[in-house]
Amino acid sequence: MKDLLLVLVVVLLVATASVFLGAPLVGAEGQFVLWQLRIPRALAGLLVGATLGLVGAAFQLLFHNPLAEPSTVGTTAGAALGALGALVFDLGGAWQLSAVTLFAFAGALAASLVVALTASSGRARVNDVLLAGIAVTLAAGAVSQAVHSIAEMPALFAAAMWGLGQLPQVGYERVLVLAPFVLGSSVVLLFRARALAALALSEDWAATQGVPVRRVRLEVLTAGSLGVAACVALCGPITFVGLLVPHLVRRLLNPPARQLLGLSWLAGAAFLVVCDGIARVLVPGRELPVGVLTAALGAPALFALVLRR
Repeated sequence: MKDLLLVLVVVLLVATASVFLGAPLVGAEGQFVLWQLRIPRALAGLLVGATLGLVGAAFQLLFHNPLAEPSTVGTTAGAALGALGALVFDLGGAWQLSAVTLFAFAGALAASLVVALTASSGRARVNDVLLAGIAVTLAAGAVSQAVHSIAEMPALFAAAMWGLGQLPQVGYERVLVLAPFVLGSSVVLLFRARALAALALSEDWAATQGVPVRRVRLEVLTAGSLGVAACVALCGPITFVGLLVPHLVRRLLNPPARQLLGLSWLAGAAFLVVCDGIARVLVPGRELPVGVLTAALGAPALFALVLRR
């Protein structure tokens, strides 16, 4: 409980500081930037970062694999493919999130189920889960390239910008649309913290403790896919948050598995807000998409984790 309160205080401080990072807020223009640009962007960063951190921790426990997260098990790639199809073929428009989220959810769930089937087979090893996720990601990437090749130029440019991964910048409308999806997903995953802690030991052990393994696996995959799909539909693919955050929490706080989910949820919120603040001021006069920065941080971290194992 003490760790949770400490991380919560850090999240609040980071979110407040990120709002004032950058050019000074002076006059009416400064008030517009504060209330219509920076605060909605910080709120979106909190929601997306918390969801990705939580889903990453849940997938690592579910798959018994410290390298599992939405980017490495194909969930992000599946969601991105579904959302890209909805955007390119104008099945809902970039600002009408219902169709985009629906297609993103379908893609995320399909990709997650393929990897889950691999993980649940009796012959699968720890590294097989990662390899299955890489295969799903490559396949989704190939189909995405095919979609790009037949898209019209305006849709292609919009899809390319969306694919970089960046937080929305004007108003609260899209944040309000995102909130029910990610908060609902988070509630389901946090509610299953005890079951996931048992699954982290082994599926046989969890079954002896009364955990309905198949139902829990389906609930976690569905809730995680929904949360990731909503984040991808709103912001584009923001990768490696779910990999980095749980490992940072383990290294700094070394919590028991049951507390890892809540701490990763809070730490993910702070992590993405910090990354977005850095991306906003890193290049003078320009804004770097936050997805580019998280990928630049996450790819070396994944390489280091693979070498350590």
